[in-house]
Amino acid sequence: MDLVNDLLGQLTGSQVQQVSQQLGVDPSTAQSAIGAALPMILGALGQNAAQPQGAESLFGALQRDHQGLDLGSVLGAVLGGGQGGGNAQAAMAAAAAPAILGHIFGNKQASAEQGLGAATGLNSPQTRMLMQILAPMVMAYLAKRFFGGQQQASPAALQSVLGQERQTIQQQGGVGGGLLEGLLDQDGDGQLGIGDALSAAAKFLKS
Repeated sequence: MDLVNDLLGQLTGSQVQQVSQQLGVDPSTAQSAIGAALPMILGALGQNAAQPQGAESLFGALQRDHQGLDLGSVLGAVLGGGQGGGNAQAAMAAAAAPAILGHIFGNKQASAEQGLGAATGLNSPQTRMLMQILAPMVMAYLAKRFFGGQQQASPAALQSVLGQERQTIQQQGGVGGGLLEGLLDQDGDGQLGIGDALSAAAKFLKS
């Protein structure tokens, strides 16, 4: 099973409800927005891990900061304003959400947020909040997959799995795939710009 669908399948209805309440939207809208954001985040991680140095850096962060976490504790910490309910590691992961997004998207984070907002109808604060909720959850999910006995744990294995996931997301298309396509430079100018993300989002809004 691909990573996006596996992760979506692990999110319970009550967790989606919590996210929807935090965003101030109905659960259906929250579910759709999560389904658009996750491919973009995981696909961007796949792009970052395409080079050995990027894969090694991500592998080290997963092993050091996210190993042993579960989705529920991270979500609780994020929604609790960084309070992990006694789980200091989850609280630290939640507090690091902006930094995680910065590492994933670099100086193109605003492009990713605006593209996601255009595709989902969320406003800017909602989009930023959703991405800050999902980023540490994605990291916890990957850490559990690689260090929980389900996957060979090495930077090369991480690079391979995320590379395959990026290709799958691009091939499947949809809103998330379109946003990722934009971030991976749809206009061919060698830059990941706002025009790339918005043009991809607009294409799927019209379809």
